[in-house]
Amino acid sequence: MKSNKQRRLEIKTRRRKRAEVLKASPYGIYNYRPLIYIEADHLELGHNSYYQALPSYYADKPFKCRDCGANEIWKAASQKWWYEVAKGYIDSTAVHCRDCRIKRKREKEQQELHMEVMAKQSPHPNEVFFRKRY
Repeated sequence: MKSNKQRRLEIKTRRRKRAEVLKASPYGIYNYRPLIYIEADHLELGHNSYYQALPSYYADKPFKCRDCGANEIWKAASQKWWYEVAKGYIDSTAVHCRDCRIKRKREKEQQELHMEVMAKQSPHPNEVFFRKRY
């Protein structure tokens, strides 16, 4: 059986190790401290459920891009726009960096353009059906 002194010493060593890991990681609380806070407007957050706590402020949040793996920061102003103007769900967060979002948007536009061209080139399926039949 260990004494209280031994247990406290073990707890302190575990805490020191954890603090070192957090300092080394890009998302650690010791490595990144947000400097900008923007107050949230609760009247604009009315589209969210009242069963969950609404934020009182927005702060810069670090995240890792899902596509390319780059470390990015979701700015407080962007969060305010997303939640209050675009009416995004309060639990949603950024998952793609700006470059990947632009790339995905271009791909989507190219796909829509391609579909429009294909629709103009080929006749409607019903038109083909009626031409063959009659």
